[in-house]
Amino acid sequence: MGYIAKVTSKSMVTIPAKIMRKYGIKEGMRVKFIESETGILMIPIPKLENLRGIDRQHAAIIIKGIRELEAEHREEAKE
Repeated sequence: MGYIAKVTSKSMVTIPAKIMRKYGIKEGMRVKFIESETGILMIPIPKLENLRGIDRQHAAIIIKGIRELEAEHREEAKE
């Protein structure tokens, strides 16, 4: 599904409400525009405070990876 928006004389575009809700875009958020051969990609950049706890669902895997890295570092230090 596509949406159409009009560019104003001040180079502003209104993001459709459905897109804002779907991607969690809020007033004041920053977005990054990336050019590609096929068009322009707009990526919302969340505020740092909104990222707190985002890794909770992967905590066990992250802790396991950290422990493996620590073990590797200890082995390398012995050599």
